[in-house]
Amino acid sequence: MENYVVEMLRIRKEFPGIVANNNINLQVKQGEIHALLGENGAGKSTLMNVLFGLYQPEQGEIRVKGKQVKITNPNVANDLGIGMVHQHFMLVDTFTVTQNIILGSEPKRGTVVDVKKAEKDIEELSKKYGLDVDPRAKIRDISVGMQQRVEILKTLYRGAEVLILDEPTAVLTPQEIKELMNIMKSLIKEGISIILITHKLKEIMEVCDRCTVIRKGEGIGTVDVKETNPNELASLMVGREISFTTEKSPAQPQEEVLSIKGLEVKDIRNVLMVKGLDLSVKAGEIVGIAGIDGNGQTELIEALTGLRKAETGDIRLNGKLITNLSPRKITESGLAHIPQDRHKFGLVLDYPIGENMVLQTYYKKPFSNMGILSFKEIYKHANKLIEEYDVRTPSPYTPARALSGGNQQKAIIAREVDRSPELLIAAQPTRGLDVGAIEFIHKRLIEERDKGKAVLLLSFELDEILNVSDRIAVMFDGNIVANVKPEETNEQELGLLMAGSTKQKAGDQ
Repeated sequence: MENYVVEMLRIRKEFPGIVANNNINLQVKQGEIHALLGENGAGKSTLMNVLFGLYQPEQGEIRVKGKQVKITNPNVANDLGIGMVHQHFMLVDTFTVTQNIILGSEPKRGTVVDVKKAEKDIEELSKKYGLDVDPRAKIRDISVGMQQRVEILKTLYRGAEVLILDEPTAVLTPQEIKELMNIMKSLIKEGISIILITHKLKEIMEVCDRCTVIRKGEGIGTVDVKETNPNELASLMVGREISFTTEKSPAQPQEEVLSIKGLEVKDIRNVLMVKGLDLSVKAGEIVGIAGIDGNGQTELIEALTGLRKAETGDIRLNGKLITNLSPRKITESGLAHIPQDRHKFGLVLDYPIGENMVLQTYYKKPFSNMGILSFKEIYKHANKLIEEYDVRTPSPYTPARALSGGNQQKAIIAREVDRSPELLIAAQPTRGLDVGAIEFIHKRLIEERDKGKAVLLLSFELDEILNVSDRIAVMFDGNIVANVKPEETNEQELGLLMAGSTKQKAGDQ
């Protein structure tokens, strides 16, 4: 008999009208990194929420170190040595690192909370696991990657021996991802076991020992990572062959569609983030913007789409000045926008998915006549797009928030592309999506290019930038510092340029 630190046997979890987990087995060994792999909506997070006590299963049993247990809430999980770092962090912005970590389990000296002792313990714990966290820093003053380390420390402080990481790299820069991988390796050396929820095959191949695959709520099986490859894992995950290289013919750039000259944009804190930027995108090409997050990319996209005011500079679409026009006037000029944050800017989550698909056109015929909406026409149009873009939803009346991330993204792309825009801005179009959804979205971007449309792609995934772009504009400190062709560069060179290296200046095309 194998000694497993955690076993989940024959787990079944149901929600009204949905079986999220059906007869799933997961067995984790002491001191291993065990991947839980599956498409968006496959049931990975649900299974881990069962293990962490947030959900109660309808069937099955859980064993910790060979002993059958009933995990009725997260406190029971913590007492059993199970900790979870959620995809969306649960930290108080105005508190220090120490205050966040000890919240709910404060060390006391008499009746007073002993903050000094807590700080010392956290500093020692941080050094032991190579986390390099300042216990006195305020959460609002540290990076997203550092906040994630605080979440990891919080679980270790409570004595976690099994650590669940839910999509931990979704919000990290490439450099932070590397640092997290090193942290995971040092944790298992200290005897911690890690369950990594992910759909990023590169990360599984790099750090995981074994991988359990879930497809549509069913357990497909567990494989040894060193005995498999990304192609095999991808086909286990989606049930078909996946192409990792995007097939595309050479670009045929034509007339200029987007012209940006001397653009300056401030952020919410009134700090200048885009500093006299020039950029051009032509019909029939995909221009990728590569850069480390926080170098002005978000402010640039918001200025282009009317979500943020430009201080100075010209933005022209097919020669027409669109600087500081309203979002509706800009979209009516021929621009479509797949936003970076699909929940905040892309969807009204409580509206049915069918109505979300006309958010840009609901006021036009045939959806509206004299200000009165025609729901018959709206849902007829929605059904057509749902079928054409393979949006998997129980019905067009299902609220947008009930769909998986991949299907929410497909709905946004369907809505934006269907309007046949002259310029398509795709900001982080595949963030948090699985390989099947990524393949679909890349094909759609290339189809738009091949129809003679201009595409501006913003992504923090370097392999996506290299794979999909025809030309790469590297952004650093609010400006374009280099223009390179994907076939003439690589991840290492791009990484140097993104960090401010001046090997190639803007304008080398």
